[in-house]
Amino acid sequence: MLATVLSSAMLGIDAYIVKVEVDVAGGMPSFSTVGLPDNAIKESRDRVTAAIKNSGFYFPPTRITANLAPADIRKAGSAFDLPIAIGVMAATNQVDLSKLENVIILGELALDGSIRGIQGALPIAITAKENGIQNLILPAENAKEAAIVEEINVYPVASLTEAAAFLNSDKEITPEPHTLSTNGHPEAHLDLLDVKGQEHVKRAIEVAAAGGHNLIMVGPPGSGKTMIAKRIPSILPKLSMDESLETTKIQSIIGILPSDTPLVATRPYRAPHHTISDAGLIGGGTVPRPGEVSLAHNGVLFLDELPEFRRNVLEVMRQPLEDRQVTISRASASLTYPANFMLVAAMNPCPCGFFSDPTRDCKCSPTQIQNYVSRISGPLLDRIDIQVEVPAVKYAELANETTGEPSAHVRDRVEKARHVQQQRFADTVIHANANMESKQIREYCKIDSQAQELLKVAINQLGLSARAYDRILKVGRTIADLDGNPHIEAVHVSEAIQYRSLDRSFWKK
Repeated sequence: MLATVLSSAMLGIDAYIVKVEVDVAGGMPSFSTVGLPDNAIKESRDRVTAAIKNSGFYFPPTRITANLAPADIRKAGSAFDLPIAIGVMAATNQVDLSKLENVIILGELALDGSIRGIQGALPIAITAKENGIQNLILPAENAKEAAIVEEINVYPVASLTEAAAFLNSDKEITPEPHTLSTNGHPEAHLDLLDVKGQEHVKRAIEVAAAGGHNLIMVGPPGSGKTMIAKRIPSILPKLSMDESLETTKIQSIIGILPSDTPLVATRPYRAPHHTISDAGLIGGGTVPRPGEVSLAHNGVLFLDELPEFRRNVLEVMRQPLEDRQVTISRASASLTYPANFMLVAAMNPCPCGFFSDPTRDCKCSPTQIQNYVSRISGPLLDRIDIQVEVPAVKYAELANETTGEPSAHVRDRVEKARHVQQQRFADTVIHANANMESKQIREYCKIDSQAQELLKVAINQLGLSARAYDRILKVGRTIADLDGNPHIEAVHVSEAIQYRSLDRSFWKK
Protein backbone atom coordinates (compact mmCIF):
# COMPACT_ATOMS: atom_id res chain seq x y z
CA MET A 1 0.00 0.00 0.00
CA LEU A 2 1.16 3.54 -0.77
CA ALA A 3 0.98 6.54 1.57
CA THR A 4 2.09 10.13 0.87
CA VAL A 5 3.10 12.54 3.63
CA LEU A 6 4.01 16.19 3.06
CA SER A 7 7.28 17.40 4.51
CA SER A 8 9.82 20.11 3.73
CA ALA A 9 13.54 20.71 3.25
CA MET A 10 15.90 23.68 3.02
CA LEU A 11 17.43 25.15 -0.14
CA GLY A 12 19.55 28.14 0.81
CA ILE A 13 17.61 30.24 3.33
CA ASP A 14 14.27 29.17 1.88
CA ALA A 15 12.33 25.92 2.16
CA TYR A 16 10.49 23.83 -0.40
CA ILE A 17 7.80 21.15 -0.16
CA VAL A 18 8.90 17.51 -0.19
CA LYS A 19 6.50 14.63 -0.75
CA VAL A 20 7.48 11.59 1.29
CA GLU A 21 6.05 8.59 -0.59
CA VAL A 22 6.14 5.36 1.39
CA ASP A 23 5.32 2.06 -0.31
CA VAL A 24 4.82 -1.11 1.73
CA ALA A 25 4.81 -4.12 -0.61
CA GLY A 26 5.31 -7.86 -0.45
CA GLY A 27 8.72 -9.42 -0.71
CA MET A 28 11.82 -10.00 1.36
CA PRO A 29 12.09 -7.62 4.35
CA SER A 30 14.02 -4.49 3.36
CA PHE A 31 13.89 -0.75 3.94
CA SER A 32 15.35 1.63 1.32
CA THR A 33 15.23 5.40 0.96
CA VAL A 34 15.59 7.06 -2.45
CA GLY A 35 15.42 10.64 -3.76
CA LEU A 36 19.04 11.82 -3.25
CA PRO A 37 19.17 11.39 0.54
CA ASP A 38 22.33 12.10 2.53
CA ASN A 39 23.76 9.68 5.08
CA ALA A 40 21.61 11.04 7.92
CA ILE A 41 18.46 10.28 5.91
CA LYS A 42 19.70 6.84 4.87
CA GLU A 43 20.25 6.02 8.53
CA SER A 44 16.64 7.02 9.30
CA ARG A 45 15.46 3.48 8.49
CA ASP A 46 17.07 2.21 11.68
CA ARG A 47 15.68 5.05 13.78
CA VAL A 48 12.22 4.69 12.23
CA THR A 49 12.15 0.92 12.73
CA ALA A 50 13.19 1.13 16.38
CA ALA A 51 10.87 4.09 17.13
CA ILE A 52 7.80 2.38 15.66
CA LYS A 53 8.46 -0.85 17.54
CA ASN A 54 9.37 0.81 20.84
CA SER A 55 6.24 2.97 20.64
CA GLY A 56 4.06 -0.14 20.57
CA PHE A 57 3.06 0.01 16.90
CA TYR A 58 3.27 -2.71 14.27
CA PHE A 59 6.26 -2.67 11.93
CA PRO A 60 5.67 -4.73 8.77
CA PRO A 61 8.35 -7.33 7.95
CA THR A 62 8.05 -6.60 4.22
CA ARG A 63 9.70 -4.51 1.53
CA ILE A 64 9.46 -0.79 2.34
CA THR A 65 10.52 1.97 -0.06
CA ALA A 66 10.54 5.67 0.91
CA ASN A 67 10.90 8.20 -1.90
CA LEU A 68 11.63 11.90 -1.28
CA ALA A 69 10.23 13.93 -4.17
CA PRO A 70 11.41 15.96 -6.02
CA ALA A 71 14.11 13.35 -6.48
CA ASP A 72 16.57 15.62 -8.33
CA ILE A 73 17.42 17.81 -5.29
CA ARG A 74 19.77 16.46 -2.63
CA LYS A 75 18.21 16.37 0.84
CA ALA A 76 20.06 16.52 4.12
CA GLY A 77 19.33 16.15 7.82
CA SER A 78 17.27 13.94 10.09
CA ALA A 79 13.97 15.86 9.93
CA PHE A 80 12.41 13.23 7.63
CA ASP A 81 12.34 10.58 10.39
CA LEU A 82 8.85 11.47 11.59
CA PRO A 83 7.18 11.79 8.15
CA ILE A 84 8.70 8.48 7.04
CA ALA A 85 7.47 6.78 10.21
CA ILE A 86 3.98 8.28 9.78
CA GLY A 87 4.05 7.12 6.15
CA VAL A 88 4.86 3.55 7.18
CA MET A 89 2.08 3.61 9.74
CA ALA A 90 -0.40 5.13 7.27
CA ALA A 91 0.45 2.49 4.68
CA THR A 92 -0.31 -0.20 7.29
CA ASN A 93 -3.61 1.41 8.36
CA GLN A 94 -2.35 2.58 11.74
CA VAL A 95 -2.80 6.28 10.91
CA ASP A 96 -5.74 7.90 9.15
CA LEU A 97 -4.64 8.87 5.63
CA SER A 98 -7.36 11.51 5.26
CA LYS A 99 -5.68 13.66 7.92
CA LEU A 100 -2.46 13.94 5.89
CA GLU A 101 -3.78 16.07 3.02
CA ASN A 102 -3.13 19.57 4.41
CA VAL A 103 -0.35 19.09 6.94
CA ILE A 104 3.45 19.23 6.84
CA ILE A 105 5.24 16.88 9.22
CA LEU A 106 8.85 17.13 10.39
CA GLY A 107 10.89 15.76 13.27
CA GLU A 108 13.87 13.63 14.24
CA LEU A 109 13.06 10.40 16.04
CA ALA A 110 14.90 8.92 18.98
CA LEU A 111 14.95 5.14 19.30
CA ASP A 112 12.30 5.27 22.04
CA GLY A 113 9.90 7.21 19.82
CA SER A 114 10.48 10.65 21.33
CA ILE A 115 10.91 13.57 18.92
CA ARG A 116 13.92 15.85 18.80
CA GLY A 117 14.17 19.37 17.35
CA ILE A 118 14.97 20.25 13.75
CA GLN A 119 16.56 23.13 11.86
CA GLY A 120 14.75 25.66 9.68
CA ALA A 121 11.32 25.69 11.32
CA LEU A 122 10.67 29.37 10.47
CA PRO A 123 11.41 29.17 6.71
CA ILE A 124 9.40 25.95 6.58
CA ALA A 125 6.40 27.68 8.15
CA ILE A 126 6.75 30.57 5.68
CA THR A 127 6.82 28.12 2.76
CA ALA A 128 3.78 26.29 4.12
CA LYS A 129 1.81 29.54 4.20
CA GLU A 130 2.92 30.44 0.67
CA ASN A 131 1.70 27.06 -0.58
CA GLY A 132 -1.66 27.28 1.17
CA ILE A 133 -0.85 24.58 3.75
CA GLN A 134 -2.33 25.58 7.08
CA ASN A 135 -1.10 22.87 9.47
CA LEU A 136 2.35 21.95 10.74
CA ILE A 137 3.29 19.07 13.04
CA LEU A 138 6.68 19.88 14.53
CA PRO A 139 8.82 19.01 17.55
CA ALA A 140 7.71 20.91 20.64
CA GLU A 141 11.00 22.82 20.89
CA ASN A 142 10.48 24.32 17.40
CA ALA A 143 6.83 25.27 17.85
CA LYS A 144 7.37 28.86 19.08
CA GLU A 145 9.69 29.61 16.19
CA ALA A 146 7.23 28.36 13.55
CA ALA A 147 4.28 30.08 15.27
CA ILE A 148 5.75 33.46 14.30
CA VAL A 149 4.02 33.00 10.94
CA GLU A 150 0.38 34.03 10.97
CA GLU A 151 -2.48 31.91 9.61
CA ILE A 152 -0.59 28.68 10.31
CA ASN A 153 -1.60 26.10 12.91
CA VAL A 154 1.53 24.72 14.56
CA TYR A 155 0.93 21.53 16.54
CA PRO A 156 3.80 20.67 18.90
CA VAL A 157 4.39 16.96 19.48
CA ALA A 158 6.83 15.25 21.82
CA SER A 159 6.62 11.64 20.61
CA LEU A 160 5.57 9.39 17.75
CA THR A 161 2.72 8.07 19.90
CA GLU A 162 1.39 11.61 20.43
CA ALA A 163 1.63 12.44 16.71
CA ALA A 164 -0.25 9.27 15.73
CA ALA A 165 -2.95 9.87 18.34
CA PHE A 166 -3.46 13.41 17.08
CA LEU A 167 -3.74 12.31 13.44
CA ASN A 168 -6.24 9.61 14.45
CA SER A 169 -8.29 12.20 16.40
CA ASP A 170 -7.66 10.27 19.60
CA LYS A 171 -5.98 13.30 21.19
CA GLU A 172 -6.49 17.04 20.98
CA ILE A 173 -3.42 19.27 20.70
CA THR A 174 -3.81 23.02 21.09
CA PRO A 175 -1.95 24.94 18.36
CA GLU A 176 0.99 27.01 19.53
CA PRO A 177 -0.20 30.61 20.05
CA HIS A 178 1.01 33.16 17.52
CA THR A 179 3.63 35.44 19.07
CA LEU A 180 5.56 38.17 17.36
CA SER A 181 7.75 40.53 19.33
CA THR A 182 11.07 42.24 18.66
CA ASN A 183 11.16 44.23 21.87
CA GLY A 184 14.38 44.72 23.72
CA HIS A 185 17.95 45.42 22.72
CA PRO A 186 20.64 42.79 23.08
CA GLU A 187 23.58 44.66 24.27
CA ALA A 188 22.07 46.26 27.39
CA HIS A 189 24.83 44.59 29.42
CA LEU A 190 27.51 45.87 27.00
CA ASP A 191 27.43 49.65 27.03
CA LEU A 192 29.81 52.34 25.84
CA LEU A 193 29.72 53.65 29.42
CA ASP A 194 32.15 50.83 30.25
CA VAL A 195 34.84 52.22 27.94
CA LYS A 196 37.30 54.60 29.61
CA GLY A 197 38.77 57.32 27.42
CA GLN A 198 39.13 56.72 23.66
CA GLU A 199 36.62 59.47 22.86
CA HIS A 200 37.86 59.83 19.28
CA VAL A 201 37.38 56.08 18.75
CA LYS A 202 33.85 56.25 20.14
CA ARG A 203 33.12 59.05 17.69
CA ALA A 204 34.55 56.94 14.85
CA ILE A 205 32.32 53.96 15.63
CA GLU A 206 29.32 56.30 15.87
CA VAL A 207 30.05 57.55 12.37
CA ALA A 208 30.62 54.00 11.14
CA ALA A 209 27.33 52.81 12.64
CA ALA A 210 25.41 55.79 11.26
CA GLY A 211 26.53 55.15 7.68
CA GLY A 212 27.07 51.39 7.75
CA HIS A 213 30.77 51.92 7.09
CA ASN A 214 33.40 49.23 7.54
CA LEU A 215 35.95 50.07 10.23
CA ILE A 216 39.48 49.04 11.19
CA MET A 217 41.15 49.86 14.51
CA VAL A 218 44.92 49.80 14.95
CA GLY A 219 46.55 49.93 18.35
CA PRO A 220 48.76 48.15 20.88
CA PRO A 221 47.55 45.18 22.96
CA GLY A 222 45.23 46.20 25.79
CA SER A 223 44.15 49.50 24.28
CA GLY A 224 40.49 48.41 24.22
CA LYS A 225 39.93 47.47 20.55
CA THR A 226 37.99 44.28 21.29
CA MET A 227 36.06 45.88 24.14
CA ILE A 228 34.90 48.68 21.86
CA ALA A 229 34.04 46.30 19.01
CA LYS A 230 31.78 44.22 21.25
CA ARG A 231 29.76 47.35 22.04
CA ILE A 232 29.16 48.42 18.45
CA PRO A 233 25.88 46.42 18.15
CA SER A 234 24.56 48.42 21.10
CA ILE A 235 24.60 51.62 19.03
CA LEU A 236 23.29 50.17 15.77
CA PRO A 237 19.64 50.82 14.86
CA LYS A 238 17.12 48.30 16.13
CA LEU A 239 16.20 45.53 13.74
CA SER A 240 13.21 46.13 11.51
CA MET A 241 10.67 43.32 11.19
CA ASP A 242 12.04 42.27 7.78
CA GLU A 243 15.61 42.29 9.09
CA SER A 244 14.55 40.31 12.14
CA LEU A 245 12.86 37.63 10.02
CA GLU A 246 15.89 37.38 7.71
CA THR A 247 18.27 37.04 10.64
CA THR A 248 16.05 34.46 12.34
CA LYS A 249 15.85 32.36 9.16
CA ILE A 250 19.63 32.18 8.87
CA GLN A 251 20.11 31.21 12.51
CA SER A 252 17.29 28.70 12.23
CA ILE A 253 18.70 26.81 9.24
CA ILE A 254 22.15 26.63 10.84
CA GLY A 255 20.66 25.35 14.12
CA ILE A 256 21.86 28.06 16.53
CA LEU A 257 18.50 29.68 17.28
CA PRO A 258 17.67 29.18 20.99
CA SER A 259 14.37 27.36 21.57
CA ASP A 260 13.20 30.17 23.87
CA THR A 261 13.95 32.85 21.26
CA PRO A 262 11.45 32.40 18.43
CA LEU A 263 12.39 35.69 16.76
CA VAL A 264 15.82 37.34 16.82
CA ALA A 265 15.43 40.87 18.15
CA THR A 266 19.13 41.72 18.39
CA ARG A 267 21.72 42.42 15.74
CA PRO A 268 24.19 39.55 15.33
CA TYR A 269 27.77 39.90 16.49
CA ARG A 270 30.15 37.31 15.09
CA ALA A 271 33.85 37.13 16.00
CA PRO A 272 35.47 34.10 14.32
CA HIS A 273 38.99 33.04 15.32
CA HIS A 274 41.81 33.82 12.91
CA THR A 275 42.32 30.10 12.23
CA ILE A 276 38.97 29.90 10.41
CA SER A 277 38.93 28.45 6.89
CA ASP A 278 37.58 30.22 3.83
CA ALA A 279 34.60 27.80 3.80
CA GLY A 280 33.91 28.61 7.46
CA LEU A 281 33.96 32.34 6.73
CA ILE A 282 32.07 32.40 3.43
CA GLY A 283 30.13 29.14 3.64
CA GLY A 284 30.43 25.80 1.92
CA GLY A 285 30.10 22.07 2.28
CA THR A 286 28.76 19.31 0.03
CA VAL A 287 25.33 20.80 0.63
CA PRO A 288 26.26 24.51 0.87
CA ARG A 289 25.64 26.06 4.27
CA PRO A 290 26.03 29.69 5.32
CA GLY A 291 29.31 30.89 6.80
CA GLU A 292 30.19 33.63 9.25
CA VAL A 293 29.55 36.44 6.75
CA SER A 294 25.93 35.28 6.48
CA LEU A 295 25.53 34.64 10.20
CA ALA A 296 26.60 38.28 10.65
CA HIS A 297 23.90 39.46 8.22
CA ASN A 298 22.30 42.68 9.51
CA GLY A 299 24.93 42.83 12.23
CA VAL A 300 28.67 43.02 12.89
CA LEU A 301 31.48 40.74 11.73
CA PHE A 302 34.50 41.37 13.95
CA LEU A 303 37.90 40.12 12.79
CA ASP A 304 40.41 40.49 15.60
CA GLU A 305 44.14 40.29 14.80
CA LEU A 306 43.35 40.84 11.12
CA PRO A 307 46.87 40.13 9.72
CA GLU A 308 46.82 36.71 11.42
CA PHE A 309 44.01 35.52 9.13
CA ARG A 310 45.22 33.56 6.14
CA ARG A 311 45.51 35.64 2.99
CA ASN A 312 43.12 33.46 0.97
CA VAL A 313 40.50 33.72 3.75
CA LEU A 314 40.60 37.51 3.69
CA GLU A 315 40.53 37.71 -0.10
CA VAL A 316 37.31 35.68 -0.44
CA MET A 317 35.58 38.36 1.64
CA ARG A 318 35.97 40.96 -1.07
CA GLN A 319 32.95 39.85 -3.10
CA PRO A 320 30.51 39.70 -0.15
CA LEU A 321 31.70 43.13 1.00
CA GLU A 322 30.91 44.52 -2.44
CA ASP A 323 27.70 42.64 -3.33
CA ARG A 324 26.22 42.20 0.17
CA GLN A 325 25.56 38.55 -0.64
CA VAL A 326 27.59 35.41 -1.28
CA THR A 327 26.99 32.70 -3.89
CA ILE A 328 28.30 29.20 -3.18
CA SER A 329 28.44 26.85 -6.15
CA ARG A 330 28.71 23.10 -5.80
CA ALA A 331 27.98 20.18 -8.12
CA SER A 332 24.72 19.56 -6.27
CA ALA A 333 23.50 23.16 -6.06
CA SER A 334 24.35 26.84 -6.38
CA LEU A 335 22.95 28.82 -3.46
CA THR A 336 22.98 32.51 -2.60
CA TYR A 337 23.00 33.67 1.01
CA PRO A 338 22.62 37.28 2.22
CA ALA A 339 25.74 38.89 3.70
CA ASN A 340 24.93 42.52 4.45
CA PHE A 341 27.16 43.03 7.47
CA MET A 342 29.32 45.75 8.95
CA LEU A 343 32.97 44.68 8.95
CA VAL A 344 34.93 45.72 12.04
CA ALA A 345 38.58 44.71 12.16
CA ALA A 346 41.33 45.19 14.71
CA MET A 347 45.06 44.73 14.51
CA ASN A 348 48.35 45.58 16.20
CA PRO A 349 50.57 48.09 14.38
CA CYS A 350 53.45 45.60 14.25
CA PRO A 351 54.26 41.99 15.28
CA CYS A 352 55.19 42.99 18.85
CA GLY A 353 52.33 45.48 19.03
CA PHE A 354 54.19 48.55 20.32
CA PHE A 355 55.15 50.46 17.20
CA SER A 356 54.47 54.20 17.80
CA ASP A 357 53.69 53.53 21.49
CA PRO A 358 55.29 56.39 23.48
CA THR A 359 55.80 54.32 26.64
CA ARG A 360 57.10 51.00 25.31
CA ASP A 361 59.83 50.23 22.80
CA CYS A 362 59.08 48.41 19.57
CA LYS A 363 61.51 45.56 18.84
CA CYS A 364 60.44 45.05 15.24
CA SER A 365 62.56 46.02 12.26
CA PRO A 366 61.09 48.17 9.45
CA THR A 367 61.03 45.10 7.21
CA GLN A 368 59.12 43.07 9.81
CA ILE A 369 56.59 45.87 10.21
CA GLN A 370 56.11 46.25 6.46
CA ASN A 371 55.72 42.48 5.99
CA TYR A 372 53.20 42.38 8.82
CA VAL A 373 50.92 45.10 7.54
CA SER A 374 51.27 44.01 3.92
CA ARG A 375 49.40 40.80 4.76
CA ILE A 376 46.27 42.89 4.24
CA SER A 377 45.81 43.57 0.54
CA GLY A 378 44.99 46.92 -0.99
CA PRO A 379 41.69 45.71 -2.52
CA LEU A 380 40.47 44.62 0.92
CA LEU A 381 41.53 47.91 2.51
CA ASP A 382 39.74 49.65 -0.34
CA ARG A 383 36.48 48.37 1.13
CA ILE A 384 37.18 49.76 4.61
CA ASP A 385 36.00 53.37 4.88
CA ILE A 386 37.15 54.29 8.38
CA GLN A 387 40.65 53.68 9.75
CA VAL A 388 41.34 54.80 13.28
CA GLU A 389 44.29 54.48 15.64
CA VAL A 390 43.58 53.31 19.18
CA PRO A 391 46.40 54.37 21.53
CA ALA A 392 47.00 52.87 24.95
CA VAL A 393 44.73 54.35 27.62
CA LYS A 394 46.51 56.63 30.08
CA TYR A 395 46.25 56.11 33.84
CA ALA A 396 44.41 59.40 34.36
CA GLU A 397 41.63 58.23 32.04
CA LEU A 398 41.40 54.82 33.72
CA ALA A 399 41.17 56.38 37.18
CA ASN A 400 38.66 59.01 36.11
CA GLU A 401 35.27 58.36 37.73
CA THR A 402 33.42 60.46 35.16
CA THR A 403 31.22 58.28 33.00
CA GLY A 404 30.87 58.78 29.28
CA GLU A 405 27.81 58.76 27.08
CA PRO A 406 25.56 55.67 27.23
CA SER A 407 24.95 53.58 24.13
CA ALA A 408 21.24 54.48 24.10
CA HIS A 409 22.02 58.17 23.51
CA VAL A 410 24.45 57.38 20.71
CA ARG A 411 21.96 54.96 19.15
CA ASP A 412 19.32 57.70 19.02
CA ARG A 413 21.61 59.85 16.88
CA VAL A 414 22.53 56.88 14.70
CA GLU A 415 18.88 56.04 14.08
CA LYS A 416 18.10 59.63 13.11
CA ALA A 417 20.97 59.60 10.60
CA ARG A 418 19.82 56.25 9.20
CA HIS A 419 16.30 57.62 8.82
CA VAL A 420 17.68 60.45 6.67
CA GLN A 421 19.47 57.90 4.50
CA GLN A 422 16.36 55.75 4.14
CA GLN A 423 14.49 58.75 2.78
CA ARG A 424 17.40 59.66 0.51
CA PHE A 425 17.64 56.18 -1.02
CA ALA A 426 13.94 55.31 -0.84
CA ASP A 427 13.68 54.35 -4.52
CA THR A 428 16.92 52.33 -4.67
CA VAL A 429 18.34 49.12 -3.24
CA ILE A 430 20.84 51.17 -1.20
CA HIS A 431 20.18 51.29 2.54
CA ALA A 432 23.11 53.34 3.87
CA ASN A 433 25.77 55.80 2.74
CA ALA A 434 28.45 53.12 2.72
CA ASN A 435 26.66 51.33 -0.15
CA MET A 436 26.70 54.34 -2.49
CA GLU A 437 28.14 53.81 -5.97
CA SER A 438 29.78 56.47 -8.15
CA LYS A 439 26.45 57.75 -9.44
CA GLN A 440 25.07 58.34 -5.93
CA ILE A 441 28.34 59.88 -4.77
CA ARG A 442 28.18 62.45 -7.57
CA GLU A 443 24.56 63.20 -6.73
CA TYR A 444 24.58 63.28 -2.92
CA CYS A 445 28.18 64.11 -2.01
CA LYS A 446 28.70 67.49 -3.64
CA ILE A 447 31.05 69.78 -1.71
CA ASP A 448 31.82 73.49 -1.88
CA SER A 449 35.09 75.12 -2.95
CA GLN A 450 36.47 75.30 0.60
CA ALA A 451 35.93 71.59 1.15
CA GLN A 452 37.35 70.85 -2.32
CA GLU A 453 40.53 72.73 -1.47
CA LEU A 454 40.84 70.88 1.85
CA LEU A 455 40.44 67.55 0.11
CA LYS A 456 43.00 68.52 -2.52
CA VAL A 457 45.56 69.37 0.17
CA ALA A 458 44.86 66.08 1.95
CA ILE A 459 45.48 64.01 -1.17
CA ASN A 460 48.53 65.95 -2.41
CA GLN A 461 50.34 66.77 0.83
CA LEU A 462 49.27 64.15 3.38
CA GLY A 463 49.92 61.27 1.03
CA LEU A 464 46.37 59.95 0.90
CA SER A 465 45.74 57.39 -1.81
CA ALA A 466 43.45 58.09 -4.74
CA ARG A 467 41.08 55.36 -3.61
CA ALA A 468 40.52 57.31 -0.39
CA TYR A 469 38.74 60.10 -2.30
CA ASP A 470 35.33 58.41 -2.59
CA ARG A 471 35.63 57.00 0.92
CA ILE A 472 36.17 60.46 2.37
CA LEU A 473 33.15 61.82 0.53
CA LYS A 474 30.90 59.00 1.76
CA VAL A 475 32.07 59.34 5.34
CA GLY A 476 31.69 63.12 5.08
CA ARG A 477 28.09 62.58 3.94
CA THR A 478 27.44 60.48 7.04
CA ILE A 479 29.01 63.06 9.36
CA ALA A 480 26.78 65.73 7.81
CA ASP A 481 23.75 63.47 8.34
CA LEU A 482 24.66 63.12 12.01
CA ASP A 483 24.79 66.92 12.21
CA GLY A 484 21.43 67.20 10.46
CA ASN A 485 23.06 69.18 7.66
CA PRO A 486 21.91 68.58 4.05
CA HIS A 487 25.26 69.93 2.76
CA ILE A 488 28.74 68.51 3.24
CA GLU A 489 30.87 71.30 4.63
CA ALA A 490 34.62 71.66 5.15
CA VAL A 491 34.34 70.62 8.81
CA HIS A 492 32.73 67.33 7.78
CA VAL A 493 35.40 66.64 5.17
CA SER A 494 38.10 67.51 7.71
CA GLU A 495 36.81 64.92 10.16
CA ALA A 496 36.47 62.32 7.39
CA ILE A 497 40.11 62.87 6.42
CA GLN A 498 41.15 62.03 9.99
CA TYR A 499 39.65 58.59 9.51
CA ARG A 500 42.23 57.70 6.83
CA SER A 501 45.13 57.41 9.27
CA LEU A 502 46.54 54.24 7.76
CA ASP A 503 46.82 55.83 4.34
CA ARG A 504 49.19 58.33 5.94
CA SER A 505 51.39 55.77 7.68
CA PHE A 506 51.85 52.09 6.91
CA TRP A 507 49.88 51.96 3.68
CA LYS A 508 51.28 55.10 2.11
CA LYS A 509 51.10 54.95 -1.67
